[in-house]
Amino acid sequence: MQGILKPIIVLGIAAISYLASVANYEWTDAHAYHGPQEINYFRGNNISLPLADNGYFKASGTCDGCHGFDPTFEANVNEAGQDISPITMWRGTMMANSAKDPLWRAKVSHEVTVNPQHQEALEDKCTSCHAPMGKYSHVEFNLGPFGMDDLETDSLGMDGVSCLACHKQSTQQLGSLNSGELRFTPQPVAYGPFGKPFEPPMQDLVGILPVASNHIQDAGICAGCHTLLTNSVDLQGNPTGETFVEQATYHEWLNSAYDDGQSNATTCQGCHMPEEDVSVILSANYSELFPREPFRRHELIGGNSFMLKLMKDNGQAIGLAASDEVMDSTIARTERMLKQQTLNLDLSFQTFDNDTAFFEVRLENLTGHKFPSGYPSRRAFVEFLVIQDNGDTLFRSGVLQPDFEVAGHDATYEPHYTVIKSEDQVQIYEMVMGDVNNDVTTVLERAYQMIKDNRLVPLGFSTGHAVYDTTQIVGNAASDADFNFEGFEGSGTDLVYYHVPLNGYNGVLKTIARVHYQSVPPRYLADMFSYSTPEINTFQSMYANADKTPVLIAADSILNINVVTGIKEQLPEAFEVYPNPTFNGSVRLIGNKTSEISHIAVYDTRGKLVSTYGTYPTQGIQLPSEIGVYLIQVDTDAAKQLIRVLRN
Repeated sequence: MQGILKPIIVLGIAAISYLASVANYEWTDAHAYHGPQEINYFRGNNISLPLADNGYFKASGTCDGCHGFDPTFEANVNEAGQDISPITMWRGTMMANSAKDPLWRAKVSHEVTVNPQHQEALEDKCTSCHAPMGKYSHVEFNLGPFGMDDLETDSLGMDGVSCLACHKQSTQQLGSLNSGELRFTPQPVAYGPFGKPFEPPMQDLVGILPVASNHIQDAGICAGCHTLLTNSVDLQGNPTGETFVEQATYHEWLNSAYDDGQSNATTCQGCHMPEEDVSVILSANYSELFPREPFRRHELIGGNSFMLKLMKDNGQAIGLAASDEVMDSTIARTERMLKQQTLNLDLSFQTFDNDTAFFEVRLENLTGHKFPSGYPSRRAFVEFLVIQDNGDTLFRSGVLQPDFEVAGHDATYEPHYTVIKSEDQVQIYEMVMGDVNNDVTTVLERAYQMIKDNRLVPLGFSTGHAVYDTTQIVGNAASDADFNFEGFEGSGTDLVYYHVPLNGYNGVLKTIARVHYQSVPPRYLADMFSYSTPEINTFQSMYANADKTPVLIAADSILNINVVTGIKEQLPEAFEVYPNPTFNGSVRLIGNKTSEISHIAVYDTRGKLVSTYGTYPTQGIQLPSEIGVYLIQVDTDAAKQLIRVLRN
């Protein structure tokens, strides 16, 4: 009984209801919650996290003592004993460093330099999401707009999207707010997902009451910042009266199969805060607490490994509070998500005819929003190579140049393609902003109309959805019959066809398709780098020294395709296949010259030879058992013919 009586005596009446709720748990000897002499250690853990407290928000250092690294390895660890504490996993993310992000600081400076008369409004809006605790402290205490000068001396603002920026958000208008409009509860509480939270330590040590509320797991927590509308201005800085959708990740999720309107929807947290497989004790130095599940890892990763690497390389100048080890872990998880949870890529060989080979590249979006999503700089492009058996490249599209730009990119922007026939055409998935003159712009405030948006849409995406006005497909992709349509609207796919001139080549070909992702491509920064401010110059120097190699997120290849040029067009006396499609896999050739056939070869759509016949078999041609498309090459002394047949 001593193991139970001791925590009751020390913690008082407030603990009794909690202990009663876990009466079947086998308790060990417990100890009191942290006393005043421990505050300097347990609040911030001596690792450079701020301890700011203005009575409305508290910085991450106040949370670290319990929800950071546990030196006893009893709390905040997974089954392997690895530290998965919320603070450790959060501190290396873009969210933790949102107010220190040198690209963001440079871009704010860029916008202000272009339209200096809008400085106050621009900075107040930009800090709403990148420094929400600083901005909304100003709102709470009626201190007026919150600008970059205010941020420099505000450790709460510099704490970025910290713990209470999410855990203090109220249910008020949850999911219906955007553009940095957030609602926080006035009470000193922290919302969490678990019922009957153990209150005394958090309440007595840091003055926050833990409160159970399911809304903390609602995607609406992310809505206020991850849908952003800007007020457009003309080239003189005059308001146009129009708004522009700079980014709409939350609305893209609404317009997807991932939001089914039910309790089992796959929310933002479902992917970006994955569940741990085992129960976890939530508070360091409280090994007697009952483990909770499901515990969500505060990974909070997106797709911006480039900026994470840049910030790690410049950690001292930026003021990162995360170690190189933590940054490396965050970078690794980010690139793992990009490579494993972003898209599927399938390359197939269709046919060849005369002097052209025909290929199909199928891309399938695996995310719950557009890909790429978020900030307008982000893009993905398809690299497509056809290589001869001697290693020479016969055809290339989407090859990266030494300056990290894509070969063949048009001077203004590259349109969306359904069919690519030449090397100066490349498929780039991106959004392109236009100003009042419909010229390409990267000045966010000047964005007036969308010129192009062919980013891959998620499964279930519909042009008839209520939020389609903020998630539109724009440009050639809107009329592409294969974009988001594969027998039904909402497939989340795109088919790109490559018609490759063979230039008389006969022999074996190797074909490779790759998709590369760039979060900050050079072209997007060109206008900003034409200006000079301390923030722009600082980032430009960091960018010049950064590794700008794109992330390879998907690839497929066909190693052996036998092609023969000079195949004649189908003649009136040419052969046909019957039945087509076939259900049992057996087909016959219809034609009056089957006796002249000298050779028959059957290929799958990857160019693999699956069967051959020396002459026409009277019992018919037997296709493999797998359902799919096959190519039958029929040779006579006079001609060659390739016939496409479908096995259902």
